[in-house]
Amino acid sequence: MAMLVEELIQSINELFLKAKKKKQPSVDPDLDPVLLVPGIGGSILNAVDESGRAERVWVRILGADYEFRTKLWSRFDPSTGKTVSLDEKTRIVVPEDRYGLYAIDVLDPDMIIGQDGVSYYHDMIEEMIKWGFQEGETLFGFGYDFRQSNRLQETLDRFASKLDAVYTSTGGKKLIIISHSMGGLLVKCFMCLHSDIFEKYVKSWIAIAAPFQGAPGYIATTLLNGVSFVEGWERNFFISKWSMQQLLIECPSIYELMAFPQFCWGNIPLLQLWREKHDNCGNSITLLESYEPKEAVSLMIEALSSNMVALNGMQMPLPLNLEILKWANETREILSHAKVPGAIKFYNIYGTDNATPHTVCYGSQESPILDLKQLLSIQAKYICVNGDGTVPAESAKADGLDAVARVGVPADHRGIISSRHVFRILKQWLNAGEPDPYYNPLNDYVIIPTAFELERHYEEWDVVSSNSSSSSKEVADYPLLVGALSISHDGKVQSQAEAEATVVHPQSEGKQLVELRESYFGAPR
Repeated sequence: MAMLVEELIQSINELFLKAKKKKQPSVDPDLDPVLLVPGIGGSILNAVDESGRAERVWVRILGADYEFRTKLWSRFDPSTGKTVSLDEKTRIVVPEDRYGLYAIDVLDPDMIIGQDGVSYYHDMIEEMIKWGFQEGETLFGFGYDFRQSNRLQETLDRFASKLDAVYTSTGGKKLIIISHSMGGLLVKCFMCLHSDIFEKYVKSWIAIAAPFQGAPGYIATTLLNGVSFVEGWERNFFISKWSMQQLLIECPSIYELMAFPQFCWGNIPLLQLWREKHDNCGNSITLLESYEPKEAVSLMIEALSSNMVALNGMQMPLPLNLEILKWANETREILSHAKVPGAIKFYNIYGTDNATPHTVCYGSQESPILDLKQLLSIQAKYICVNGDGTVPAESAKADGLDAVARVGVPADHRGIISSRHVFRILKQWLNAGEPDPYYNPLNDYVIIPTAFELERHYEEWDVVSSNSSSSSKEVADYPLLVGALSISHDGKVQSQAEAEATVVHPQSEGKQLVELRESYFGAPR
Protein backbone atom coordinates (compact mmCIF):
# COMPACT_ATOMS: atom_id res chain seq x y z
CA MET A 1 0.00 0.00 0.00
CA ALA A 2 2.81 2.38 0.96
CA MET A 3 4.52 1.55 -2.35
CA LEU A 4 1.37 2.44 -4.28
CA VAL A 5 1.03 5.76 -2.45
CA GLU A 6 4.68 6.54 -3.09
CA GLU A 7 4.29 5.74 -6.79
CA LEU A 8 1.16 7.88 -6.92
CA ILE A 9 2.95 10.83 -5.29
CA GLN A 10 5.86 10.40 -7.70
CA SER A 11 3.49 10.35 -10.68
CA ILE A 12 1.74 13.50 -9.42
CA ASN A 13 5.09 15.23 -8.95
CA GLU A 14 6.15 14.29 -12.46
CA LEU A 15 2.89 15.61 -13.89
CA PHE A 16 3.25 18.83 -11.88
CA LEU A 17 6.86 19.35 -13.05
CA LYS A 18 5.83 18.59 -16.61
CA ALA A 19 2.97 21.10 -16.44
CA LYS A 20 5.23 23.68 -14.81
CA LYS A 21 7.86 23.13 -17.49
CA LYS A 22 5.26 23.64 -20.22
CA LYS A 23 4.21 26.95 -18.72
CA GLN A 24 7.75 28.33 -18.79
CA PRO A 25 8.11 30.09 -22.17
CA SER A 26 11.50 30.23 -23.78
CA VAL A 27 13.33 33.55 -23.56
CA ASP A 28 14.72 35.15 -26.71
CA PRO A 29 17.62 37.43 -25.69
CA ASP A 30 17.95 38.79 -29.24
CA LEU A 31 14.60 40.61 -29.20
CA ASP A 32 14.61 44.39 -29.22
CA PRO A 33 13.52 45.80 -25.84
CA VAL A 34 9.93 47.07 -25.71
CA LEU A 35 8.52 49.86 -23.53
CA LEU A 36 4.73 49.87 -22.95
CA VAL A 37 3.11 53.29 -22.40
CA PRO A 38 -0.56 53.37 -21.28
CA GLY A 39 -3.27 55.97 -21.81
CA ILE A 40 -5.44 57.98 -19.45
CA GLY A 41 -6.43 56.01 -16.36
CA GLY A 42 -3.95 53.28 -17.30
CA SER A 43 -1.47 53.60 -14.42
CA ILE A 44 -1.73 52.69 -10.76
CA LEU A 45 -1.42 55.82 -8.62
CA ASN A 46 -0.34 55.73 -4.97
CA ALA A 47 -0.87 58.52 -2.43
CA VAL A 48 2.19 58.83 -0.19
CA ASP A 49 1.78 60.71 3.09
CA GLU A 50 4.39 62.64 5.09
CA SER A 51 5.53 59.50 6.91
CA GLY A 52 6.19 57.73 3.60
CA ARG A 53 3.20 55.37 3.85
CA ALA A 54 1.82 54.59 0.40
CA GLU A 55 -1.84 53.81 -0.35
CA ARG A 56 -3.24 52.92 -3.74
CA VAL A 57 -5.89 55.47 -4.75
CA TRP A 58 -6.20 54.50 -8.43
CA VAL A 59 -7.53 51.92 -9.04
CA ARG A 60 -9.30 50.52 -6.01
CA ILE A 61 -12.79 49.19 -5.36
CA LEU A 62 -13.22 49.39 -1.57
CA GLY A 63 -13.58 53.02 -0.43
CA ALA A 64 -12.83 54.12 -3.98
CA ASP A 65 -14.95 57.26 -4.19
CA TYR A 66 -13.90 58.70 -0.81
CA GLU A 67 -10.17 58.08 -1.33
CA PHE A 68 -10.44 59.44 -4.86
CA ARG A 69 -12.01 62.71 -3.70
CA THR A 70 -9.69 63.24 -0.75
CA LYS A 71 -6.40 62.26 -2.43
CA LEU A 72 -6.76 62.86 -6.17
CA TRP A 73 -8.97 65.92 -6.54
CA SER A 74 -6.66 68.74 -7.57
CA ARG A 75 -6.24 72.30 -8.82
CA PHE A 76 -4.25 73.48 -11.83
CA ASP A 77 -1.27 75.77 -11.26
CA PRO A 78 -0.83 77.89 -14.42
CA SER A 79 2.67 78.98 -13.35
CA THR A 80 3.97 75.41 -13.58
CA GLY A 81 1.42 73.71 -15.81
CA LYS A 82 0.92 71.08 -13.12
CA THR A 83 -2.28 70.00 -11.44
CA VAL A 84 -1.66 69.64 -7.70
CA SER A 85 -3.65 67.50 -5.23
CA LEU A 86 -5.82 69.51 -2.83
CA ASP A 87 -4.51 67.39 0.04
CA GLU A 88 -1.18 69.09 0.68
CA LYS A 89 -0.03 66.27 2.96
CA THR A 90 0.13 63.68 0.20
CA ARG A 91 1.98 63.33 -3.06
CA ILE A 92 0.98 61.10 -5.97
CA VAL A 93 3.52 58.47 -6.99
CA VAL A 94 3.52 55.77 -9.66
CA PRO A 95 4.97 52.45 -8.41
CA GLU A 96 8.03 51.20 -10.30
CA ASP A 97 7.82 47.50 -9.36
CA ARG A 98 8.51 44.88 -12.05
CA TYR A 99 10.46 47.40 -14.14
CA GLY A 100 7.42 49.63 -14.45
CA LEU A 101 5.06 46.84 -15.58
CA TYR A 102 3.26 46.43 -12.24
CA ALA A 103 1.62 49.86 -12.56
CA ILE A 104 0.15 49.14 -16.01
CA ASP A 105 -0.74 45.45 -15.73
CA VAL A 106 -3.82 44.89 -13.50
CA LEU A 107 -4.82 48.25 -12.01
CA ASP A 108 -6.38 46.70 -8.89
CA PRO A 109 -4.21 43.65 -8.08
CA ASP A 110 -6.42 42.86 -5.05
CA MET A 111 -9.43 42.11 -7.23
CA ILE A 112 -9.99 38.44 -7.99
CA ILE A 113 -13.59 38.42 -9.24
CA GLY A 114 -14.12 40.85 -12.10
CA GLN A 115 -10.41 41.47 -12.63
CA ASP A 116 -10.97 41.83 -16.38
CA GLY A 117 -12.67 45.17 -15.71
CA VAL A 118 -9.49 46.62 -14.20
CA SER A 119 -6.89 44.92 -16.41
CA TYR A 120 -4.89 47.14 -18.71
CA TYR A 121 -1.80 45.72 -20.46
CA HIS A 122 -2.18 42.35 -18.72
CA ASP A 123 -3.09 40.28 -21.80
CA MET A 124 -0.42 41.91 -23.95
CA ILE A 125 2.28 41.34 -21.33
CA GLU A 126 1.33 37.66 -21.05
CA GLU A 127 1.27 37.29 -24.84
CA MET A 128 4.66 38.95 -25.31
CA ILE A 129 6.22 36.69 -22.68
CA LYS A 130 5.03 33.74 -24.78
CA TRP A 131 6.91 35.24 -27.73
CA GLY A 132 10.16 35.24 -25.77
CA PHE A 133 10.14 38.63 -24.02
CA GLN A 134 11.29 38.79 -20.42
CA GLU A 135 10.41 41.37 -17.79
CA GLY A 136 13.38 43.59 -16.98
CA GLU A 137 15.41 42.23 -19.89
CA THR A 138 13.37 43.00 -23.00
CA LEU A 139 10.02 44.16 -21.57
CA PHE A 140 9.41 47.33 -19.56
CA GLY A 141 6.58 49.70 -18.62
CA PHE A 142 6.16 53.44 -18.10
CA GLY A 143 3.30 54.51 -15.84
CA TYR A 144 2.61 58.18 -15.17
CA ASP A 145 0.24 60.58 -13.43
CA PHE A 146 -2.38 60.81 -16.16
CA ARG A 147 -3.98 63.91 -14.61
CA GLN A 148 -1.09 65.97 -15.91
CA SER A 149 -0.44 67.57 -19.26
CA ASN A 150 1.23 65.39 -21.86
CA ARG A 151 4.00 67.97 -22.10
CA LEU A 152 4.58 68.53 -18.37
CA GLN A 153 8.36 68.71 -18.02
CA GLU A 154 8.34 66.57 -14.89
CA THR A 155 6.70 63.71 -16.81
CA LEU A 156 8.96 64.17 -19.83
CA ASP A 157 12.04 64.07 -17.57
CA ARG A 158 10.83 60.77 -16.08
CA PHE A 159 10.26 59.44 -19.59
CA ALA A 160 13.79 60.45 -20.66
CA SER A 161 15.20 58.71 -17.59
CA LYS A 162 13.21 55.59 -18.43
CA LEU A 163 14.50 55.51 -22.00
CA ASP A 164 18.06 55.88 -20.74
CA ALA A 165 17.61 53.17 -18.09
CA VAL A 166 16.20 50.66 -20.61
CA TYR A 167 18.89 51.50 -23.16
CA THR A 168 21.65 51.09 -20.56
CA SER A 169 20.29 47.89 -18.99
CA THR A 170 19.99 46.19 -22.39
CA GLY A 171 23.56 46.93 -23.39
CA GLY A 172 22.85 49.90 -25.65
CA LYS A 173 19.99 48.39 -27.64
CA LYS A 174 17.53 50.87 -29.11
CA LEU A 175 14.00 50.15 -27.97
CA ILE A 176 10.52 49.89 -29.43
CA ILE A 177 7.73 51.93 -27.85
CA ILE A 178 4.15 50.62 -27.87
CA SER A 179 1.68 53.27 -26.71
CA HIS A 180 -2.05 53.09 -26.19
CA SER A 181 -4.61 55.90 -26.35
CA MET A 182 -3.40 59.15 -24.74
CA GLY A 183 0.01 57.57 -24.27
CA GLY A 184 0.45 58.29 -27.97
CA LEU A 185 0.13 62.03 -27.31
CA LEU A 186 2.69 61.84 -24.49
CA VAL A 187 5.16 60.06 -26.78
CA LYS A 188 4.46 62.51 -29.60
CA CYS A 189 5.04 65.49 -27.27
CA PHE A 190 8.34 64.00 -26.12
CA MET A 191 9.40 63.25 -29.70
CA CYS A 192 8.65 66.83 -30.70
CA LEU A 193 10.26 68.57 -27.71
CA HIS A 194 13.21 66.20 -27.24
CA SER A 195 13.83 64.74 -30.69
CA ASP A 196 17.56 64.28 -30.06
CA ILE A 197 16.95 62.06 -27.01
CA PHE A 198 14.16 60.22 -28.82
CA GLU A 199 16.40 59.49 -31.79
CA LYS A 200 19.23 58.29 -29.54
CA TYR A 201 17.18 55.66 -27.71
CA VAL A 202 14.23 54.69 -29.93
CA LYS A 203 14.21 52.30 -32.89
CA SER A 204 10.47 52.41 -33.66
CA TRP A 205 7.16 53.53 -32.20
CA ILE A 206 3.82 51.73 -32.51
CA ALA A 207 0.81 53.87 -31.57
CA ILE A 208 -2.46 52.05 -30.82
CA ALA A 209 -5.82 53.87 -30.67
CA ALA A 210 -4.22 57.28 -30.23
CA PRO A 211 -6.62 60.30 -30.28
CA PHE A 212 -4.28 62.37 -32.43
CA GLN A 213 -7.02 64.92 -33.24
CA GLY A 214 -9.03 64.38 -30.08
CA ALA A 215 -12.03 62.32 -28.98
CA PRO A 216 -14.77 64.96 -29.48
CA GLY A 217 -17.99 63.33 -28.30
CA TYR A 218 -16.41 61.39 -25.45
CA ILE A 219 -14.53 64.38 -23.99
CA ALA A 220 -17.41 66.86 -24.35
CA THR A 221 -19.72 64.69 -22.25
CA THR A 222 -16.88 63.81 -19.85
CA LEU A 223 -16.46 67.50 -18.95
CA LEU A 224 -20.19 68.17 -18.76
CA ASN A 225 -21.49 64.91 -17.27
CA GLY A 226 -18.58 62.82 -16.00
CA VAL A 227 -17.50 59.35 -17.05
CA SER A 228 -17.28 55.80 -15.70
CA PHE A 229 -13.96 54.03 -16.20
CA VAL A 230 -15.37 50.68 -15.07
CA GLU A 231 -18.43 49.09 -16.64
CA GLY A 232 -20.73 46.33 -15.38
CA TRP A 233 -21.57 45.55 -11.76
CA GLU A 234 -18.17 46.81 -10.56
CA ARG A 235 -19.17 50.41 -11.29
CA ASN A 236 -21.53 50.32 -8.27
CA PHE A 237 -18.47 50.06 -6.01
CA PHE A 238 -16.25 52.38 -8.00
CA ILE A 239 -15.86 56.14 -8.44
CA SER A 240 -19.06 58.01 -9.30
CA LYS A 241 -19.38 59.87 -12.58
CA TRP A 242 -19.80 63.12 -10.65
CA SER A 243 -16.58 62.62 -8.65
CA MET A 244 -14.73 61.79 -11.84
CA GLN A 245 -16.11 64.90 -13.54
CA GLN A 246 -14.82 67.17 -10.76
CA LEU A 247 -11.32 65.72 -11.10
CA LEU A 248 -11.19 65.93 -14.88
CA ILE A 249 -12.31 69.58 -14.98
CA GLU A 250 -8.89 70.39 -13.45
CA CYS A 251 -6.86 67.93 -15.58
CA PRO A 252 -4.85 69.37 -18.49
CA SER A 253 -4.70 65.92 -20.10
CA ILE A 254 -8.47 65.92 -20.67
CA TYR A 255 -8.44 69.36 -22.32
CA GLU A 256 -5.67 68.13 -24.62
CA LEU A 257 -8.10 65.43 -25.81
CA MET A 258 -10.77 67.89 -26.93
CA ALA A 259 -11.48 68.15 -30.65
CA PHE A 260 -8.63 69.94 -32.38
CA PRO A 261 -10.46 72.85 -34.06
CA GLN A 262 -7.67 73.53 -36.61
CA PHE A 263 -7.91 69.99 -37.97
CA CYS A 264 -9.69 69.75 -41.31
CA TRP A 265 -12.44 67.35 -40.18
CA GLY A 266 -14.19 65.39 -42.89
CA ASN A 267 -17.06 65.06 -40.44
CA ILE A 268 -17.08 68.12 -38.16
CA PRO A 269 -17.91 67.26 -34.52
CA LEU A 270 -20.71 69.45 -33.19
CA LEU A 271 -22.36 70.37 -29.93
CA GLN A 272 -26.09 70.54 -30.63
CA LEU A 273 -28.84 72.01 -28.46
CA TRP A 274 -32.59 72.01 -28.85
CA ARG A 275 -33.55 75.50 -27.64
CA GLU A 276 -36.74 77.44 -27.31
CA LYS A 277 -36.93 80.69 -29.30
CA HIS A 278 -39.61 83.29 -29.98
CA ASP A 279 -40.44 84.61 -33.42
CA ASN A 280 -41.35 88.23 -34.26
CA CYS A 281 -44.94 87.60 -33.23
CA GLY A 282 -43.91 86.25 -29.81
CA ASN A 283 -44.75 82.64 -30.69
CA SER A 284 -42.59 79.96 -29.10
CA ILE A 285 -40.67 77.68 -31.48
CA THR A 286 -38.05 75.00 -30.86
CA LEU A 287 -34.90 75.00 -33.00
CA LEU A 288 -31.87 72.77 -33.19
CA GLU A 289 -28.69 74.83 -32.88
CA SER A 290 -25.29 73.43 -33.89
CA TYR A 291 -21.89 74.67 -32.72
CA GLU A 292 -18.47 73.73 -34.10
CA PRO A 293 -15.59 72.99 -31.66
CA LYS A 294 -14.43 76.61 -31.19
CA GLU A 295 -17.99 77.91 -30.73
CA ALA A 296 -18.93 75.06 -28.39
CA VAL A 297 -16.38 76.18 -25.77
CA SER A 298 -18.41 79.29 -24.87
CA LEU A 299 -21.47 77.11 -24.18
CA MET A 300 -19.45 74.76 -21.98
CA ILE A 301 -18.07 77.75 -20.06
CA GLU A 302 -21.59 78.98 -19.29
CA ALA A 303 -22.88 75.48 -18.46
CA LEU A 304 -20.10 74.97 -15.87
CA SER A 305 -20.03 78.56 -14.58
CA SER A 306 -21.78 77.66 -11.29
CA ASN A 307 -20.21 74.25 -10.79
CA MET A 308 -19.23 73.81 -7.12
CA VAL A 309 -17.84 71.04 -4.94
CA ALA A 310 -17.88 70.68 -1.17
CA LEU A 311 -14.53 69.80 0.38
CA ASN A 312 -13.62 69.93 4.08
CA GLY A 313 -16.80 71.85 4.85
CA MET A 314 -16.12 74.51 2.20
CA GLN A 315 -17.68 75.22 -1.18
CA MET A 316 -15.10 75.39 -3.96
CA PRO A 317 -15.94 76.68 -7.46
CA LEU A 318 -14.91 74.41 -10.35
CA PRO A 319 -15.85 76.07 -13.65
CA LEU A 320 -14.34 75.15 -17.01
CA ASN A 321 -10.73 76.21 -16.49
CA LEU A 322 -9.69 78.78 -19.11
CA GLU A 323 -6.05 78.66 -18.00
CA ILE A 324 -5.99 74.92 -18.73
CA LEU A 325 -7.74 75.52 -22.04
CA LYS A 326 -5.00 78.00 -23.01
CA TRP A 327 -2.32 75.51 -21.95
CA ALA A 328 -4.00 72.71 -23.93
CA ASN A 329 -4.21 74.85 -27.07
CA GLU A 330 -0.45 75.45 -26.81
CA THR A 331 0.08 71.69 -26.43
CA ARG A 332 -1.95 70.98 -29.57
CA GLU A 333 0.07 73.59 -31.46
CA ILE A 334 3.27 71.80 -30.43
CA LEU A 335 1.84 68.44 -31.48
CA SER A 336 0.89 69.79 -34.91
CA HIS A 337 4.58 70.40 -35.70
CA ALA A 338 5.89 66.99 -34.63
CA LYS A 339 8.01 64.95 -37.04
CA VAL A 340 9.43 61.45 -36.79
CA PRO A 341 13.26 61.50 -36.86
CA GLY A 342 14.52 59.93 -40.07
CA ALA A 343 15.99 56.74 -38.61
CA ILE A 344 12.87 55.84 -36.60
CA LYS A 345 9.96 53.79 -37.92
CA PHE A 346 6.43 54.78 -36.94
CA TYR A 347 3.35 52.51 -37.11
CA ASN A 348 -0.29 53.33 -36.35
CA ILE A 349 -3.01 50.83 -35.35
CA TYR A 350 -6.52 52.22 -34.83
CA GLY A 351 -9.91 50.72 -33.95
CA THR A 352 -12.86 50.46 -36.32
CA ASP A 353 -16.37 49.04 -36.61
CA ASN A 354 -17.64 50.56 -33.34
CA ALA A 355 -20.21 53.36 -33.05
CA THR A 356 -18.14 56.25 -31.69
CA PRO A 357 -19.63 59.43 -30.16
CA HIS A 358 -18.80 62.41 -32.34
CA THR A 359 -21.59 64.98 -32.32
CA VAL A 360 -23.31 65.50 -28.96
CA CYS A 361 -26.94 66.61 -28.68
CA TYR A 362 -28.78 67.86 -25.57
CA GLY A 363 -32.53 68.28 -25.19
CA SER A 364 -35.24 67.40 -27.67
CA GLN A 365 -37.93 69.12 -29.65
CA GLU A 366 -40.41 68.21 -26.91
CA SER A 367 -38.06 69.15 -24.05
CA PRO A 368 -35.80 71.99 -25.18
CA ILE A 369 -32.92 73.40 -23.12
CA LEU A 370 -34.05 76.49 -21.21
CA ASP A 371 -30.84 77.09 -19.24
CA LEU A 372 -27.35 75.91 -20.23
CA LYS A 373 -26.71 74.81 -16.65
CA GLN A 374 -29.24 72.04 -17.33
CA LEU A 375 -26.61 70.31 -19.48
CA LEU A 376 -24.87 68.99 -16.36
CA SER A 377 -27.85 66.86 -15.40
CA ILE A 378 -29.19 65.84 -18.82
CA GLN A 379 -28.33 62.64 -20.63
CA ALA A 380 -26.72 63.47 -23.95
CA LYS A 381 -27.56 61.78 -27.24
CA TYR A 382 -24.88 61.03 -29.79
CA ILE A 383 -24.45 61.06 -33.52
CA CYS A 384 -21.80 58.42 -33.99
CA VAL A 385 -19.10 57.75 -36.56
CA ASN A 386 -16.81 54.82 -37.22
CA GLY A 387 -14.10 54.28 -34.64
CA ASP A 388 -13.27 52.28 -31.54
CA GLY A 389 -16.19 53.54 -29.43
CA THR A 390 -14.09 56.34 -27.91
CA VAL A 391 -11.77 57.70 -30.61
CA PRO A 392 -13.10 58.28 -34.15
CA ALA A 393 -11.08 56.47 -36.81
CA GLU A 394 -10.70 59.82 -38.58
CA SER A 395 -8.87 61.22 -35.54
CA ALA A 396 -6.75 58.14 -34.86
CA LYS A 397 -5.56 57.89 -38.47
CA ALA A 398 -4.60 61.57 -38.66
CA ASP A 399 -1.24 61.27 -36.88
CA GLY A 400 0.40 63.86 -39.15
CA LEU A 401 3.55 61.73 -39.27
CA ASP A 402 5.44 59.67 -41.84
CA ALA A 403 4.13 56.19 -41.11
CA VAL A 404 5.42 52.85 -42.33
CA ALA A 405 1.87 51.53 -41.97
CA ARG A 406 -1.57 52.48 -40.71
CA VAL A 407 -3.85 49.54 -39.93
CA GLY A 408 -7.52 49.56 -38.94
CA VAL A 409 -8.59 46.69 -36.69
CA PRO A 410 -12.20 45.93 -35.69
CA ALA A 411 -11.92 46.46 -31.94
CA ASP A 412 -13.09 48.78 -29.16
CA HIS A 413 -10.86 51.27 -27.40
CA ARG A 414 -9.85 49.13 -24.43
CA GLY A 415 -10.20 45.76 -26.11
CA ILE A 416 -7.80 46.64 -28.91
CA ILE A 417 -4.76 46.00 -26.70
CA SER A 418 -6.10 42.50 -26.02
CA SER A 419 -7.07 41.81 -29.65
CA ARG A 420 -5.72 38.60 -31.20
CA HIS A 421 -5.58 40.43 -34.52
CA VAL A 422 -3.40 43.16 -33.00
CA PHE A 423 -1.19 40.54 -31.36
CA ARG A 424 -0.52 38.93 -34.76
CA ILE A 425 0.43 42.29 -36.23
CA LEU A 426 2.68 43.20 -33.30
CA LYS A 427 4.35 39.82 -33.40
CA GLN A 428 5.45 40.47 -36.96
CA TRP A 429 6.51 44.08 -36.40
CA LEU A 430 8.52 43.04 -33.34
CA ASN A 431 10.04 40.09 -35.22
CA ALA A 432 9.12 37.87 -32.28
CA GLY A 433 8.10 34.25 -31.82
CA GLU A 434 7.70 31.64 -34.53
CA PRO A 435 7.02 32.86 -38.10
CA ASP A 436 3.37 33.07 -39.18
CA PRO A 437 2.95 31.74 -42.75
CA TYR A 438 -0.39 33.52 -43.14
CA TYR A 439 0.90 36.99 -42.36
CA ASN A 440 0.71 39.34 -45.35
CA PRO A 441 1.13 43.12 -45.05
CA LEU A 442 -0.87 43.68 -48.26
CA ASN A 443 -4.05 42.17 -46.82
CA ASP A 444 -4.69 43.91 -43.52
CA TYR A 445 -1.57 42.23 -42.16
CA VAL A 446 -3.34 38.88 -41.85
CA ILE A 447 -3.96 36.65 -44.85
CA ILE A 448 -6.44 33.77 -44.74
CA PRO A 449 -5.34 30.52 -46.48
CA THR A 450 -7.18 29.90 -49.77
CA ALA A 451 -9.15 26.78 -50.59
CA PHE A 452 -6.35 25.75 -52.94
CA GLU A 453 -3.77 25.98 -50.15
CA LEU A 454 -5.99 23.99 -47.81
CA GLU A 455 -6.48 21.30 -50.47
CA ARG A 456 -2.77 21.22 -51.27
CA HIS A 457 -1.93 20.53 -47.62
CA TYR A 458 -4.87 18.18 -47.08
CA GLU A 459 -2.74 15.05 -47.18
CA GLU A 460 -0.32 16.53 -44.65
CA TRP A 461 -2.98 17.81 -42.25
CA ASP A 462 -5.24 15.93 -39.91
CA VAL A 463 -8.37 17.93 -39.15
CA VAL A 464 -9.89 17.29 -35.75
CA SER A 465 -12.82 18.88 -33.97
CA SER A 466 -12.24 20.50 -30.61
CA ASN A 467 -15.01 18.23 -29.32
CA SER A 468 -13.68 15.11 -31.01
CA SER A 469 -12.66 12.22 -28.81
CA SER A 470 -11.27 10.11 -31.69
CA SER A 471 -7.81 11.60 -31.53
CA SER A 472 -5.56 9.68 -29.18
CA LYS A 473 -3.60 12.81 -28.38
CA GLU A 474 -5.03 16.17 -27.41
CA VAL A 475 -4.16 19.15 -29.58
CA ALA A 476 -2.97 20.97 -26.46
CA ASP A 477 -0.25 18.33 -26.04
CA TYR A 478 1.56 19.52 -29.14
CA PRO A 479 3.89 22.52 -29.10
CA LEU A 480 2.17 25.41 -30.82
CA LEU A 481 4.36 26.80 -33.61
CA VAL A 482 1.80 28.83 -35.55
CA GLY A 483 -0.71 31.23 -34.01
CA ALA A 484 -4.48 30.80 -34.13
CA LEU A 485 -6.34 31.99 -37.22
CA SER A 486 -9.84 33.39 -36.94
CA ILE A 487 -12.50 34.52 -39.39
CA SER A 488 -15.70 36.23 -38.32
CA HIS A 489 -18.74 37.50 -40.16
CA ASP A 490 -21.39 39.83 -38.78
CA GLY A 491 -24.95 39.14 -39.85
CA LYS A 492 -27.68 41.66 -40.55
CA VAL A 493 -29.75 40.71 -37.51
CA GLN A 494 -27.15 41.23 -34.79
CA SER A 495 -25.79 37.74 -35.25
CA GLN A 496 -22.22 36.64 -35.67
CA ALA A 497 -20.63 33.52 -37.03
CA GLU A 498 -17.05 32.73 -36.20
CA ALA A 499 -14.58 30.05 -37.21
CA GLU A 500 -11.10 29.49 -35.86
CA ALA A 501 -8.28 27.20 -36.87
CA THR A 502 -5.24 26.43 -34.78
CA VAL A 503 -2.30 24.87 -36.61
CA VAL A 504 0.07 22.80 -34.50
CA HIS A 505 3.20 20.91 -35.51
CA PRO A 506 3.88 17.68 -33.63
CA GLN A 507 7.56 17.08 -33.09
CA SER A 508 7.54 13.33 -33.71
CA GLU A 509 4.60 12.23 -35.86
CA GLY A 510 5.80 14.07 -38.98
CA LYS A 511 2.41 15.58 -39.80
CA GLN A 512 0.43 18.70 -39.00
CA LEU A 513 -2.72 18.97 -36.94
CA VAL A 514 -5.39 21.61 -37.50
CA GLU A 515 -8.00 22.15 -34.81
CA LEU A 516 -11.20 23.72 -36.15
CA ARG A 517 -13.81 25.47 -34.03
CA GLU A 518 -16.93 27.26 -35.16
CA SER A 519 -19.67 29.13 -33.36
CA TYR A 520 -22.85 31.06 -34.12
CA PHE A 521 -24.52 33.46 -31.76
CA GLY A 522 -27.09 36.20 -32.00
CA ALA A 523 -30.72 36.52 -32.99
CA PRO A 524 -32.57 33.28 -33.84
CA ARG A 525 -33.07 32.54 -37.52
